[in-house]
Amino acid sequence: MTLRYLIIDDDEHFGRVLCRSLERSGAEATFIRSPDELDNLNDPANAPQRIILDLRLEHSSGLDLISPMKQRWPDASIIVLTGYASIPTAVEAVKRGADNYLHKPATLQDLISTFEGKPVGDQQAEVMSVDRMEWEHIQRVLNENDGNISATARALNMHRRTLQRKLQKYAPR
Repeated sequence: MTLRYLIIDDDEHFGRVLCRSLERSGAEATFIRSPDELDNLNDPANAPQRIILDLRLEHSSGLDLISPMKQRWPDASIIVLTGYASIPTAVEAVKRGADNYLHKPATLQDLISTFEGKPVGDQQAEVMSVDRMEWEHIQRVLNENDGNISATARALNMHRRTLQRKLQKYAPR
């Protein structure tokens, strides 16, 4: 049986490369860049079984798509893939119905292993760096303040612009 994947990512190059890699591995893959394109996927016979969803899309959050996609395709597994990983967003993604959460860069094998419930790499043995702990703390406080940058900066006793610069960077390893 051929697995059907749906990739939703605003990075066209990444999405197309991932789509081709999945097709070379024997799967069917559809790539879309925005949630608006979901309306074009109406054939129930070609419903995706596995969905790879970017957390930050150009004009929306991937988190907002999880529940509607789970209602539309209840048997589909969803993995949120992001360059902005944090514990609060991972928890929120799972609460909304995602099956798992991976940090970019992830290999094709990482994705497939995650869908199959296998451990990915040696993630449990990794020790978190100080920069990563700071990033996680900022994300947690930002989540507690419902994404309000000014309130988060006050809570962290940090200048708002400094916080914005830190948030624009990729999550450290």
